[in-house]
Amino acid sequence: MSFTICFDFGNTRKKAAVFNNSGIVKTLVLEDDTIPAIQSLIDTFAPEKTILSSVVDHNTEVEEILKKNSRFHLLNHLSKLPITTPVGKPETIGADRLAIAAGGVHFYPGKNLLLIGLGTCVTMNFVNKYKELIGGSISPGLEMRLKSLQYYTAKLPLIKPKPDVSLIAYDTETNILTGVILGMAYELDGFIAEYGAKFGNFNVVLTGGDLQHLASHMKSRIFADPELIFKGLYAISEVNNA
Repeated sequence: MSFTICFDFGNTRKKAAVFNNSGIVKTLVLEDDTIPAIQSLIDTFAPEKTILSSVVDHNTEVEEILKKNSRFHLLNHLSKLPITTPVGKPETIGADRLAIAAGGVHFYPGKNLLLIGLGTCVTMNFVNKYKELIGGSISPGLEMRLKSLQYYTAKLPLIKPKPDVSLIAYDTETNILTGVILGMAYELDGFIAEYGAKFGNFNVVLTGGDLQHLASHMKSRIFADPELIFKGLYAISEVNNA
């Protein structure tokens, strides 16, 4: 059986997904990007193809070991993509956003798409029905907002996110969770409404690690796909590692 391993190195976590022809067979969070960690995956699955999306200064030896053991592709603005990027500086678009856009057009062809990544940052990525990634926005993610409340105040604690929050909170912890989580949900709904006023009919797809905390509090009609970035990476790998 032929395997492809897709690596996503983000600001908060380094993750991987293992694919075969039938789809994802395993997802995992890597402890680090050391050679033993990568070699363990290679030894287990003997991948034919690998691809890396990285928005951090990762260990460059990872690229060498993946090249040695597979057909490897490093995602960047020069990659063959199922989208075009008619923006001023396409080289500045994050690899994660390219992968999300590629996944979106693969699974929702012929549609205007607002693809929202909920990770370290919240990224809005608008792809029109002509497969053009025309831009979006970046704002602080859930964990960043929670950490900032602790960092910039004298007495507020660092709170772990929870999906169950109510409109009216009753103590410090629930006040923070209500303010941050519902605030983000209302923010996202507001952006979606503005995109709707400008572009009319389009699909909204949410993905990323904080999907579980936010989707249930949103009033907009959305699709939720926590593995969209990996699906996009796999589609890009199939073209660039052919």
